[in-house]
Amino acid sequence: MNTIHARTATAALAVAAVAALGACKKSEYANDTAAARRDSAAGAMADTLHRDTLNRDTTHMARGGWSPASIVGYAAAADSGEMVLGRLAEKKATNPAVKAFARMMVTDHSAALKADHSLGTKLSAKWDSTTDNVGDVLNHTRDEVKDLTDKAAGADWDGDYIDKMIDDHQSVLDKLQDAAKNSTDADVRAALEKATGKVQEHLTKAQDIKNNKLKKS
Repeated sequence: MNTIHARTATAALAVAAVAALGACKKSEYANDTAAARRDSAAGAMADTLHRDTLNRDTTHMARGGWSPASIVGYAAAADSGEMVLGRLAEKKATNPAVKAFARMMVTDHSAALKADHSLGTKLSAKWDSTTDNVGDVLNHTRDEVKDLTDKAAGADWDGDYIDKMIDDHQSVLDKLQDAAKNSTDADVRAALEKATGKVQEHLTKAQDIKNNKLKKS
């Protein structure tokens, strides 16, 4: 893929991530959306997640660096990133198992993003985009999108994507487990239990593809 096409694809995927996040709450945050249009794609994504404004008792605020709103923000950023990468893999993957995994990523993380929105609504909280955890996910996704966009399709591409999925899901699993350990909110803990189960399922599937579907004869 030439440089112009690579930049175009990267920009399109970044915009897709912003749209995925914004679609979940366009009616609730109309003013924020209007402001985001004046910013770059990266700025718009951050504005879409927005600042923590919880209306709950202060005993539910941050523990171990996690507040309910920062947990929702992190989950939304991670789910959006996996959707973007999944859509790219749907187009570029050549191994049938990898392509099927990519479709699962888009479907499951789209559903998870809706669950993030529902949890935020239940908590009466805007999504907190100010934490290092959210920034790290957004920057990491940007770098992975560029890397996979520039890389030629083929067996090496499929292996690289699956390796990224293993690393990403292990990282997210560790973060969500840490958040669960530091949360006393029953709704947040229930949501995290469900989310970690799905992330573990994805991690196990990606490891199986790497070990059994991508082995060279």
